[in-house]
Amino acid sequence: MAMVPRKLQSHFFSASDDSTMTKQIRATHAPVDDERIDVRPLLNVVQHIFNSAASIIPGIVQGKPAKLDGLMDSFQQSELTDMLDITSHTINKVSCEISCKCLSGGDAHATTMGILSMLSRYSWEAKVVIALAAFATNFGKFWLLAQVHATNPLARSVAMLKHIHETLEQVNELGPKFEAISHLLKAMLDVTNYIMQFHDLPSQYIDPEAPETLAASNLIPSAVYWTIRSIIACATQILGIIGLGQGFMSSTIETWELSSLAHKLSNINSHLLKQLDLCRQHLDDNKQREAFETLQILFQTSHPDNMKILKALIYNKDDMLPLFDGSTKQRVSIEVLRKKIVLLYITDLHHISDQEIMIFEQMYQESRQESSRFESQYELVWIPIVDKGTPWTEEKQNKFVKLQSMMTWYSLYDPSMLEPATIRYIKEVWLFNNVKPIIVVLDQQGKVVNLNAIHMMWIWGSLAYPFSSSREEALWKQESWRLELLADTIHPSLYDWIAQGTYICLYGGDDIEWIRKFTRKARSLAETLKLPLEMIYVGRSNPGEKVRKINTVIEEEKLSNTLPDPGLTLIWFFWVRLESMWHSKLQQEKKVENDEIMQEIMRILGFDSSEQGWVVMSRGTENMMAKGKGDTFLNCLNDYDQWKDKAEDKGVLPAMDDYIQGLQTPHHCNRLILPGTNGRIPDKVVCVECGRPMEKFYMYRCCTD
Repeated sequence: MAMVPRKLQSHFFSASDDSTMTKQIRATHAPVDDERIDVRPLLNVVQHIFNSAASIIPGIVQGKPAKLDGLMDSFQQSELTDMLDITSHTINKVSCEISCKCLSGGDAHATTMGILSMLSRYSWEAKVVIALAAFATNFGKFWLLAQVHATNPLARSVAMLKHIHETLEQVNELGPKFEAISHLLKAMLDVTNYIMQFHDLPSQYIDPEAPETLAASNLIPSAVYWTIRSIIACATQILGIIGLGQGFMSSTIETWELSSLAHKLSNINSHLLKQLDLCRQHLDDNKQREAFETLQILFQTSHPDNMKILKALIYNKDDMLPLFDGSTKQRVSIEVLRKKIVLLYITDLHHISDQEIMIFEQMYQESRQESSRFESQYELVWIPIVDKGTPWTEEKQNKFVKLQSMMTWYSLYDPSMLEPATIRYIKEVWLFNNVKPIIVVLDQQGKVVNLNAIHMMWIWGSLAYPFSSSREEALWKQESWRLELLADTIHPSLYDWIAQGTYICLYGGDDIEWIRKFTRKARSLAETLKLPLEMIYVGRSNPGEKVRKINTVIEEEKLSNTLPDPGLTLIWFFWVRLESMWHSKLQQEKKVENDEIMQEIMRILGFDSSEQGWVVMSRGTENMMAKGKGDTFLNCLNDYDQWKDKAEDKGVLPAMDDYIQGLQTPHHCNRLILPGTNGRIPDKVVCVECGRPMEKFYMYRCCTD
């Protein structure tokens, strides 16, 4: 008759009183600190035995010889030898206990608890590995004899004494049982490896009282129990197969017991994996919290150079080169930044434009033309911020590579290298909001000297060196509202015209009919008054296809000068510089009410926010400017006869400005769209015409033109 497992105890088949059994299991646990050992080398040997057996079982069942690989190299022989010196006696005792109890048909639960008591002084991971090793000695011996008995006389004799040759004669009937044993062995190893992974978690980042840790601690004793319980079941089946027990025949009940245990361990594995993931998240949160606090401390501490800061911020390991040199297209060490002023150009992948990179490239290359120049002693490093919570897709990779290929300065080789703590620091302390790029400046000692130098870079380029907040303040003290500040080098002939005392008009808008009327009237009046005049069209902020078409019409009809680039980059740059002046002033805590430059910036931004054209007119190095909205300025030109006498007395520009002021009525509706970035929009803005506070609205814009 088929041998039926004893009672198939109710606590095996039901979930009755798990807490009681867990208390019994814990009662056997009395670890001794001196007995803590690294059982990983032993587990590697056990896994090799089980995996080797699994590879030869199908061949033996099918009557085919199997070829085995040599012993794995995943452990050091010396480590294993040292560990076996400590545990070999215990392994032999447990092996004997398993054999004796299984041969006598002992109760599986009682046998499991007895083995746990024998291993009471060991940690949970050591208990399960030692028990597996005890089983592996007999299990491996059985399959070794099964493999070589046909070719080795000594093995043949031993196999005869153990009845292995008789077992192999019935190998076809045993296929399902061997398969069930293999599945159970895999489940046992999976559980053991998860337990080992819990053990390997760095203790300094794990709070033993955290819910995740407590839940894992409650799971592990039960996992160890059921693994040893499964060892007992496997040992019983192996002994039964070779006929040393109470006789055997292939039994579906026995196979079902093995499968049930495998299912039980599979469920335990699922719970262990879930808790392991939670513990790893808990660990990572603690690591990142510590890393964040370390960054805070580092930035509050003085250093002899910038290396400690940069390594903590960018990449703190020595296993790879974290930077990419855009000029050589090679990976480089952080050492290239040692004792340099470092500009961290921080963006995401979506709010960085080709125009921005092109302008930066021009500035960067100009600063490199003479390496001995004072202004060239800095390095620019692109730090791309990506959301680690979303998948890194091929589209994102292609976008990153495209942007990186456009830069000749340094960049982070791989965005994933940036730690979450660094990203958190950049967002919380440096106020990066994923929308507008910022440039954080570190001096030669790694101290932050400017939380956002991007605006002074746009305004003054390399002249802003060393890009500190104090340098920004000093530059503003030297400035006044004049054409050189407003237009800088947007046109190659601009400074020549200024030096020659030429009248220069900057004008914008997207109404081509008004542009035709204004440019023709302005040119006609200049010819009448014999005034040297040049006009430059600067379009609108966020220039699109409409501005591109107007540029083309202006060039074809020779209405005025345009900015010489097909990609509208210089038009974009004109408006970005103007917006940067606004933000730079805000960073300097300036107010519109008492700052002339802010008032004039606001006026032009207001012109751009309207639906009309606009004009700013200046002459040579004079600071005097006449300015107005499109129709008002055109009316001024048409009404020349009404202000020509004053022009002869005061000059053309003062007379025009007075006349334009007279055309304005008390009733007006001015609209101002301010570029928002990093929370720097003021709560109160006054109208530049009447001085009253302006109403504030929120606007969301998507402009594909």
